[in-house]
Amino acid sequence: MAIDYGTKRIGIAISDPLCLFPSITLTINNDHNLITNLLKLIVEKKVNTIVLGFPDYTGQKTSSIAEKILMFKDTIQKRKNIKIELWDENMTSSLASDRIIASVTKKSKRQNKGLIDAHSAAIILEDYLRSNSKKMSN
Repeated sequence: MAIDYGTKRIGIAISDPLCLFPSITLTINNDHNLITNLLKLIVEKKVNTIVLGFPDYTGQKTSSIAEKILMFKDTIQKRKNIKIELWDENMTSSLASDRIIASVTKKSKRQNKGLIDAHSAAIILEDYLRSNSKKMSN
């Protein structure tokens, strides 16, 4: 499972059973039910690893969103013993927007912010899965 954390919505992508590509993408509101809803999804989909998008600010001061992401990670790990890997999310929103423009014909649907969050999570997951398949083939 990959997560694109946002202060209003969380984009989620879940891989197929063979861990080859994202097969489910959705968004969850970042509200008081977030952790409960997320834990329910983790159990339901039998998730064993979470890839959490994290901004790469190499050499720079940590941003407030980065701090929120780290707190989110800690909250999940306190509630569920699950592997969570931080993954560079730079450029995912831009790539997601490009994908949406190319694939969604209705302009009104393209303006759905949740669509960008879900696609961003899918890009994070694709990058992670591609990286792991390269490691396994070497």
